[in-house]
Amino acid sequence: MIEPAYCEARAASPALPAARGDVSGAVISALRDRHEPRLHEEAVDQTEPYGDDLQLALYVLYELHYQGFEGVGDDREWDPDLLQLRKTLEGRFLSALRADVLQEANAREALAEILLEPAADDGTSLSHYLQKEGELWQLREYAALRSLYHLKEADPHAWVIPRLHGRAKAAMVAVEYDEFGAGRAEDMHARLFANLMDDLALDHAYGHYLDAAPAQVLCTVNVMSLFGLHRALRGALVGHFAAVEVTSPPGSRRLAKAMRRTEAGTAAAHFYEEHVEADAVHEQIVQHEVIEPLLAAEPHLDADVAFGIRATGLVEERLAALLLAAWRNGSSVLRIPLPVGAQTSDPTGPVPPASE
Repeated sequence: MIEPAYCEARAASPALPAARGDVSGAVISALRDRHEPRLHEEAVDQTEPYGDDLQLALYVLYELHYQGFEGVGDDREWDPDLLQLRKTLEGRFLSALRADVLQEANAREALAEILLEPAADDGTSLSHYLQKEGELWQLREYAALRSLYHLKEADPHAWVIPRLHGRAKAAMVAVEYDEFGAGRAEDMHARLFANLMDDLALDHAYGHYLDAAPAQVLCTVNVMSLFGLHRALRGALVGHFAAVEVTSPPGSRRLAKAMRRTEAGTAAAHFYEEHVEADAVHEQIVQHEVIEPLLAAEPHLDADVAFGIRATGLVEERLAALLLAAWRNGSSVLRIPLPVGAQTSDPTGPVPPASE
């Protein structure tokens, strides 16, 4: 039986984004005009590690390893000048993460910190806010921002598979198999998120909302690519994956309730309901079948796993703080406002202007 035609989110590569400073401008110009990046060394040294300019430059360079960009040759993925610049930018980002993340914990301690749900919401939880107070326009913004990852969900973590062996490798593949739909394209989590976006009257084209996303969103995606593309950071990537899987079930349960409460649509709720069940299983597999055998075979990676868990928490907390501050003030966090679109139930109503 032939399935109905479906407009695949990744059927085409996105256009290059607009620059946000000298560094990202040099990268984008090099890709657009097919030359080496032209940039003074001082510009990189003075760029804020978590800021829009550096994070966009890194995002664009990383994207060459995923879908690429319209009009940019595939050969630029391994351009030595671009790779050298990427190494410098990664150094600034990684140094900032290491400076801002507590380094004392081992993997067991870092996992313990995220395994227990707080007894009550302390006002910093994004999913609690969306479940209780979130409005449909805020859920649309959230989905647009998260699309930068979810439309390639599980791809960054797949980089670690060739760098594992034995039980850890087999278990990681088992979890990734579920993420990629267990052999069914229509059940791939990236596809389910595209369906969610359709319910919310959003454009599910891959990378469509890159220009709208603030640096805090780019950080959450870049940290995965940073860990995934370096064998030396394989422990951190496993830690990141563990943090995602451990925190996903309770957060997804709350987001599913938010989608139901606001009548966002069946597919919108289904995406998160699927993660409640699947990630509850994945959490156990990652802890006991990935991390434990990995550290038994390579105990020197213990601190790296802990770093990956805590770095994930850091970038997610920074994003949550940004979104909550804006939304509680009735403001949009997007750099480019979403158009008001018809939903499955009620229109979004007035969407606040993008923050300056």
